[in-house]
Amino acid sequence: MTHPATLESPRKRSRAGQPTGQIMHAAAIDRFGPASVLKVRSMPAPSPGPNEILIAVHSAGVGIWDTEIRHGWWPEGKPKFPVVLGVDGAGVVVAKGSRVRRFSDGDLVWAYEFINPKGGFYSEYAAVDARHAGLVPNNLDLLHAGASAATGLTALQGIQDHLRARSGETVAVFGASGAVGSLAIQFAKLQGARVIGLARGHAAVALVRRLGADVAIDTAGDDFIGRLIEAAPEGIDGLLALAGGDALEACLDLACDGGRVVHPNGVEPAPRHRRNLRIKSYDAKAGPRQFDALKAAAEACDLRVALGGVFPLDQASKAHEELERGQVLGRVALKIRR
Repeated sequence: MTHPATLESPRKRSRAGQPTGQIMHAAAIDRFGPASVLKVRSMPAPSPGPNEILIAVHSAGVGIWDTEIRHGWWPEGKPKFPVVLGVDGAGVVVAKGSRVRRFSDGDLVWAYEFINPKGGFYSEYAAVDARHAGLVPNNLDLLHAGASAATGLTALQGIQDHLRARSGETVAVFGASGAVGSLAIQFAKLQGARVIGLARGHAAVALVRRLGADVAIDTAGDDFIGRLIEAAPEGIDGLLALAGGDALEACLDLACDGGRVVHPNGVEPAPRHRRNLRIKSYDAKAGPRQFDALKAAAEACDLRVALGGVFPLDQASKAHEELERGQVLGRVALKIRR
């Protein structure tokens, strides 16, 4: 099933300029369950509140957290079905609330809104808090911007704000071929760090190398620790952990005394506490300052967003299946509009 769409504003508008009665297509769930419960349905488009913008969505990122929500994870209380999934995306501003000053109709924006009561980005329209959106970088099109809002914030804040990577340091990214890691490599290089990318499999290592890592190491290799010792004989100054397990713990054995280790909340198993390391977890924040920083960094390093799969809206369930099979390189995305 394909639903033709444009980037035009909703046709029906009230006197205040807000969409009224517009029907859109969205991929939603009516209950928790397997990927097959995620189906395209028709529903009313959301209307932006005073502090919100309405985005005609061009593309949306597909994250592992989306599959966890679909399976039944919910932060608190009970969801009100149907639930439209998708925490990040990009598109065109087609309406805005009365208090919004940062954006104008026609602006190209990317946004991150977690558990939005008005619905997520697997839809033709999304209404989001204007503080949780930013102008798309000049070097990214809407497809790649929509696939990198949440992951870009996570990667940049991990490298700059929490790991505080500095010029001349040796920084390792564990899980470097994934949606966050593939961006973190580039942000660490922007800081002037010497970057070691750790990923699993030949294709993953090849991607890490193409994205600019100084050293790319296959954690599935027989002697990956030996290669890591050779690459960092004086130890690792900082490590961004995007996956957990025995291989990560082996890498942490090679960190310098006082070395920094950071990881997004949700990495399981989390790195074990060690007396000689400073280990910190974090959540990505979305706000005007954070989006301005992300735009500046994306332009400064000419950010390349690796896409591990692009699916139309009516194949959102297949996108989830692809992600759950594992070993996706980069980010899976939905292309909502042509």
